[in-house]
Amino acid sequence: MLDRLLPKFVGGTGAVGLLAIRVIAGSAMVMHGLPKIQHAMSWMGPEAPVPGLLQAAAAVAEFGGGVCWVVGALTPVASFLIACTMTTAIFMAHAPKGHAFVSKPGEPSFELAAVYLSVAVLLLLIGPGLLSIDAMFFRPKPHLDRPGI
Repeated sequence: MLDRLLPKFVGGTGAVGLLAIRVIAGSAMVMHGLPKIQHAMSWMGPEAPVPGLLQAAAAVAEFGGGVCWVVGALTPVASFLIACTMTTAIFMAHAPKGHAFVSKPGEPSFELAAVYLSVAVLLLLIGPGLLSIDAMFFRPKPHLDRPGI
């Protein structure tokens, strides 16, 4: 049943490409979430329109989700949480302030949130690939009912 819910695990050069995406984007997401996780309940500042518990949830989604991406563990869950966090960032923080997609140096933009969102969607739809912890645990095992194969 679970194998029907999960995407097939891409192998070969596709698995290497997914590994590269996961490691680079995941490492960047960890660094993006690190300062937030250190001040999880208040990283948005005292005038934040978001309660401390939701700020902590976003910090955990970014930092923990990045760790999960790097190793390819719980990838669908991590990707869903990161996608929710980045969508919220785009529509609550960037769009209301009129930030550009790509801005001039030193000006705010939502390009990074959009990139993280696109990686999350990619990993949700394609999966983490064979070079992942998820593949070790959730990949269908070959049938052993045919001796000699």
